[in-house]
Amino acid sequence: MNTSRHLAVASLAAVLILLVSGCKSSEPGPDKGLDPVTVRAAAVTGGQTEGVSLRFSGLVRAAQRATLTFQVSGTLRERAVELGQTVETGDLLARVYNPALEPARDSAAARLEELRTQYDQAQREWERSRQLHERGVVSQQGLEQLASRRDSLKASMATAEASLAEATRLLQESELRAPFDGRVEALLVERDEFVASGQPVMRLSSPEGREVEVRVPAYMLSHVALGQLLPVWSVQDRNHPPETGSIVEIAQSGGVRGELHPVLVSLPADTLEPGEPVEVGMTPRETVATTVPLLAVMKSNGGASVFRVSGGIARRVPVTVQRIIGERVVVDATDLTAGDQVIFAGMTRISDGDAVEVR
Repeated sequence: MNTSRHLAVASLAAVLILLVSGCKSSEPGPDKGLDPVTVRAAAVTGGQTEGVSLRFSGLVRAAQRATLTFQVSGTLRERAVELGQTVETGDLLARVYNPALEPARDSAAARLEELRTQYDQAQREWERSRQLHERGVVSQQGLEQLASRRDSLKASMATAEASLAEATRLLQESELRAPFDGRVEALLVERDEFVASGQPVMRLSSPEGREVEVRVPAYMLSHVALGQLLPVWSVQDRNHPPETGSIVEIAQSGGVRGELHPVLVSLPADTLEPGEPVEVGMTPRETVATTVPLLAVMKSNGGASVFRVSGGIARRVPVTVQRIIGERVVVDATDLTAGDQVIFAGMTRISDGDAVEVR
C-alpha cells in the first residue's frame, strides 16, 4: 500500500512538472516590433518672418543719356567727334547739308524786309492823310482805307517774321550740339550718308550717374519702396562684394496678367560700368503661420500629413499645404504648434502610434 501511494504521488508530481514546463514554453517571447524605430525630427516653426532672397538680372546704364537726331533731313557733311570722345554742353557734334535750308532762310528774310518797307510807306501815307483829313481835304472813308492797308501789312509782316524764325531754326537744326556734358557712346551714321529727319545719329551718356532697370512680377511691388537699399552683384566678378543701390522709381501695377514691371535702381558713382550685366537682390518678407521641413510632409489617401513625436510616440497629424518657402513648407494644421517635433527621416518605417527614438 505504501509503495502504491508513493508511486501515485510521484506520478502526480511528474504531471505537474510537465504542465508547468509546458506552460513556460507556451509563453510568447518579446515582440521585436515594439522596439523604438530610430528617426530624425525637426522643430515646427511659426509666427516669425520668413524671407527668401531673389535675384533679378539687368544691365548697367548711364543715368543721363540721350540718342541724338536731326530735325531735318540731309547728308551728313561733317562729324566733329569720335567714338568715346568727351564733350561739353553746346559743343558741335555733327552737321548735315540740305540745299533748301539756306535759300529758304534768305527768302523769308527778303520777304520780311519787303513787307517792312511797304508797312513803313503805308504808315507815312496814313499820317499825311490824317493831317489832310483834319483840314477837310481827305474824306473819312479814304483815311479808313489807308488804315486798313497799313494794318494788313502789319499782320503780313508778323507772318513773315514767323516764317523767318522757322527757316532760321531749321537751318540751326542742321547742326547737332551736345545737350549736356558727357561721352560719345555710339556713332550710328557715317560721313556722307543720307540722314532722315528723326533718324538716330549718335548716343551720348553722362559719367555722373549709373542705374540699372530690372523687371519684377506684380507681387514684388508690395515688397519694395522708394529709397530702399538693395545689393547689386556684378555677373562678371561674382567674388566681388555687392554694391549698394537705391530704388528711385517703381512702376505701377497694370492690368495685364503675368506682366513684369520695371524697378529702377540708382548705383553709386564710379562703381559699375555701363553695359555691365548685374543681378539685383530683393527679399520678399512674409509672416507665416506654421512651417515644417519639406521632407516631413507625406501624401496618403487621406491627404497630406506629418508625424509628430510626443512622449516617444509618433502620431499622424493631417495638414494642408499652402506654399513652399525654400526648404520648408507653410502648412495649415490645428494640431501643430511652434516647437513641436515632426519626423523628416524614417517615416516610411513607422505607422500611427509606433514608438520612436529621435536622433
